[in-house]
Amino acid sequence: MSIFQASILQGKHALITGGGSGINLGIAQLFAEHGCAVTLLGRNLEKAASAAQGIQAVGGRALGVSADVRDMAALEAAAQEAVDTFGAIDVVICGAAGNFPAPVDKISPNGFKSVVDIDLLGTFHTVKASAPHLRTPGASVLSISAYGMPVPLQAHVVAAKAGVDALTKVLAIEWGERGVRVNAIIPGPIDDTEGMRRLAPTEAARAAVTRGIPLGRMGQKDDIANLALFLVSDAASYITGVVIPCDGGSQLLGAGVMAQSFMAR
Repeated sequence: MSIFQASILQGKHALITGGGSGINLGIAQLFAEHGCAVTLLGRNLEKAASAAQGIQAVGGRALGVSADVRDMAALEAAAQEAVDTFGAIDVVICGAAGNFPAPVDKISPNGFKSVVDIDLLGTFHTVKASAPHLRTPGASVLSISAYGMPVPLQAHVVAAKAGVDALTKVLAIEWGERGVRVNAIIPGPIDDTEGMRRLAPTEAARAAVTRGIPLGRMGQKDDIANLALFLVSDAASYITGVVIPCDGGSQLLGAGVMAQSFMAR
């Protein structure tokens, strides 16, 4: 349930990569509740279309489109389809991500490259493909990052997302004069997501992760969606270039506690 005014995004249009499931679908659903048309972009058209239909069924405006964020031409075509349907883009959510838990010794060069291509190159492609269609001034770009500190079994993800965080800050400088704000969120352990099912597959692992969170609970998808809604809204009109943890305080305890949590799996 949202705590924000019902029409805070009325008349706006958001393009959301990875929008067919998980955290990104939660963001899309909340945005739609607040009057935003949402284009859900994913590799699997059936999945993206089904998610869009779910939003439409409760009165929202949504479109599901298929594209691989590693393919610039496909993203450009998807962005054009989104604009043809809902008009100029006000919000870009860079949420597509690849992940699998593995120590560095067990990550193949292709596996490492795949995650970097999806997470970092995919974010670059998304902002490049969206740039000509942004409604400026006033548009907002928001990336879904990860961790912000070293985490075992996640070297590929940590490396890729560190690049996303750096890209966020550079874009905030370069696009500030256009009136485009660029920020990122670092989700902590979020329950009922594919990532946590992989990283904490047992009750013992879930308990270990929870012990590493000062607030004493895993996050919910709504926690991320509410922060995203704030950051892309006019309520955050003077916030840009920030990478904000939404993690129940996990980062305060440092990488050591996070490492122990995930190694407990």
